[in-house]
Amino acid sequence: MAVFYILFSKAKDRYYIGYTTDILAERIRRHNANHKGFTGKTSDWELVYSESYSDNLRAHTREREVKRWKSRKMIEKLIKTQSSEVLPGSEHPE
Repeated sequence: MAVFYILFSKAKDRYYIGYTTDILAERIRRHNANHKGFTGKTSDWELVYSESYSDNLRAHTREREVKRWKSRKMIEKLIKTQSSEVLPGSEHPE
């Protein structure tokens, strides 16, 4: 099982896009820990979107797809569709 996810930091007013095969709550905890890297500067990262996949490759492919958008507007549209249509953690239609 793997999860594609999007985090948001109010302090940075930025999104972080990633995927993991770890337990999602643990991965978010590590993002919020003080460390070097993009998410290490603040500790207010919150999960705003996720999609579950049966394998690592599909989650990684989805991460790359969304990162290629390079569009905050499209990311926010995706987040909005989940909050109105899909339950968090449900299997993403393929």
